[in-house]
Amino acid sequence: MNGAQDLGGQMGFGPVAPEVGEPLFHAAWEKRALALTLAAGAMGHWNIDESRHARESLHPVDYLSSSYYEIWTKALEVLLLRHGFVAREELASGQASVVPTTPRRVLSADMVPAVLAKGGPTHRDKAGAPRFAVGDRVKTILIHPSGHTRLPRYARGKSGVIEMRHGAHVFPDSNAHGGGENPDWLYTVRFEARELWGREADSNSAVSIDAWESYLLEEPA
Repeated sequence: MNGAQDLGGQMGFGPVAPEVGEPLFHAAWEKRALALTLAAGAMGHWNIDESRHARESLHPVDYLSSSYYEIWTKALEVLLLRHGFVAREELASGQASVVPTTPRRVLSADMVPAVLAKGGPTHRDKAGAPRFAVGDRVKTILIHPSGHTRLPRYARGKSGVIEMRHGAHVFPDSNAHGGGENPDWLYTVRFEARELWGREADSNSAVSIDAWESYLLEEPA
């Protein structure tokens, strides 16, 4: 969706200013926010794509005025409400008052190292062969979906070149909305900066993104 999270190439937000010596966490509560989000996801009632969509679906004013982990906690509230683990009155009062959904799994402390080491691999088997080869010129589709997509707004309707092929992976656009994993071929596509942002962009710069085959069209000769 065209949400507040998709700021690549947008003007008016100032330069990106990396924090020198940035710590892993700026406050103790951020550690807890990360832990709660991972533990809740491990219950098995939503996937990473639904989780991402919950974050990008926050109201733009709310999103842009929140810190990184504030966005995580607000999106976690959305997911917990949606799947019946909490009620609105419980969030308001801080007290349990309804019978929650039963988790499919519970992440105990002793399981954490192995679960984090395993991660969440998205590579899947897929019949047939990928449509594009390294070096092929392609053009991304021009879309403005109401749902989740991993095709950034600045790279839609743009021409680029296939740099790498990564096999088939879970397709986030459907996986985020209960439509199944629908594995699709995944590529790295390189775009010249001037293709993305016009003639005033640095002619020596380029941007590479990972793009599923469903996002790509053959570039006309």
